[in-house]
Amino acid sequence: MPEKFVLATRKSLLALTQSEWVKSEIEKRWPGVEIELLKVVTRGDKILDVPLAKVGGKGLFVKEIEDSLLRGDADLAVHSLKDCPTELPEGLEVSVFPVREDPRDAFISRDGKGLDQLPGGAKVGTSSLRRLSQLRKIRPDLVIESLRGNLDTRLRKLDEGLYDAIILASAGLNRLGLGHRITQHLDTETMLPAIGQGCLGIEFRSDDVRMREILASIHHEETAICVRAERAFLLRLEGGCQVPIGAHAVLSGDHLTIQGLVADEEGQQVIRRQRSGPSDQPEQLGTALADEILGAGGREILEKVYNERENAG
Repeated sequence: MPEKFVLATRKSLLALTQSEWVKSEIEKRWPGVEIELLKVVTRGDKILDVPLAKVGGKGLFVKEIEDSLLRGDADLAVHSLKDCPTELPEGLEVSVFPVREDPRDAFISRDGKGLDQLPGGAKVGTSSLRRLSQLRKIRPDLVIESLRGNLDTRLRKLDEGLYDAIILASAGLNRLGLGHRITQHLDTETMLPAIGQGCLGIEFRSDDVRMREILASIHHEETAICVRAERAFLLRLEGGCQVPIGAHAVLSGDHLTIQGLVADEEGQQVIRRQRSGPSDQPEQLGTALADEILGAGGREILEKVYNERENAG
């Protein structure tokens, strides 16, 4: 008899595609194992008419999935790591990271114009405050409007003429076979990605020894070192995915370099710094970078963002 396990996932096409990939990779490496998908609707999936930043709270796309793990309805879950909070419920962990996809943001326009070529007053759609603040710094003459919905919904809204351009994660487009839609890859010097962007994070119960053994076969240590630094940076800033924070770490041999930023929503203040160090201390490096940015004015920016969010709520 095969060993059967349940994988919890959101219902979006991208989430299902990512989960199917993990399922097939596990079953390929473990011929006696079968993975069944459990489709879960999260709070973030239900609220589609409000910008994510105004919904508030961390874990908008993971809480209900984590509940299924804690109840024992599921044995593992696949998340886009950028949606995954750094603080997890007791008894759960996200410590398995398959190899990273392209971490860059993708600029997609209706008429093939790049970001620099877009005329002033053009309408750009994004749901991310991180993208919003950096875009306003680069191109303050553009009109930036909220864009919600699954990836295919966002592309459809662009095609229908509601926007002149939109910004999405390159990784999601690549995973869905839609890389040809990308007009321009925004390099990390132009737009720093979200923490963990391009990575999948696999969550499971910490006491599940068998699942830990199975998942070790799809773990990519180089990716893990980079995202551990990025998530330590985010943890020190106490930020969620709906705060203007970005970071990206790169591993070269046993040398790790991480860039990070904190910005205000207007793009008036963008504090960006970089640190390098040994690859065997990713958390210390990420935390040190966060402390440097906090000391350079990042603390005041974040306090203002959180206070405005609290007053609005």
